[in-house]
Amino acid sequence: MNPSPAPPQFKTLSIIIPCYNEKETIEHVIESVMAVTINLSRELIIVDDCSKDGTREILQELKAPAGATLRVLMHDRNQGKGAAIRTGLEHVTGDIVLVQDADLEYDPSDFPALLVPILAGRADVVFGNRFHGGAHRVLYFWHYQANLFLTTLCNLITNLNLSDMEVGYKVFRSEFIKKVKLTANRFGFEPEITIKAARLRCRIYEVPISYHGRTYEEGKKITWRDGVAALYFLVRFGIFG
Repeated sequence: MNPSPAPPQFKTLSIIIPCYNEKETIEHVIESVMAVTINLSRELIIVDDCSKDGTREILQELKAPAGATLRVLMHDRNQGKGAAIRTGLEHVTGDIVLVQDADLEYDPSDFPALLVPILAGRADVVFGNRFHGGAHRVLYFWHYQANLFLTTLCNLITNLNLSDMEVGYKVFRSEFIKKVKLTANRFGFEPEITIKAARLRCRIYEVPISYHGRTYEEGKKITWRDGVAALYFLVRFGIFG
């Protein structure tokens, strides 16, 4: 009987943090990211998407935390989350890429669980799952229904059985994410990367995560327009590639 192949050796986790008007949370996010115990060096790539609330000024004063490298990139006009992630990917040098939103709806203490399938050599992409297992804040019914509809449509297109296509926590082996030509600027990143990862036949895993959603009064940015846009991108990338 042949022994199982040894899992690949990974050294660096590149954490892309797209942010827009997050002066209240950006420093806390960085502290939380650095507080997690993982056996990887950390590369922080923060992309400010032309914030107007003082976030840029905070970022300009940042110094690299102990145990990590830091790169701060600035957009000169607001382009959206997808565009910020593309900018971050241009500067990634690590073996694994994780997208961390700057609003702390997602908890960096979930990093170890998200990384396990990749570190074990089983997965190329890992999606968080906000609804099956982790603690999550109870919020908007229609948001949940829209997410369920979009995830179901995405599964019909890709023949996957994902539970949460729109989740913000997605982790990638760098060699795979760098093969993907991304074009969507705003939250269309989520359906685009899902469809394109499926077409590359990536091994995709899901991991339960906690979710601390915000209300609109607390700064939530995604709206019904982004849901309509996600539907458009599902059709566009699902049919036309």
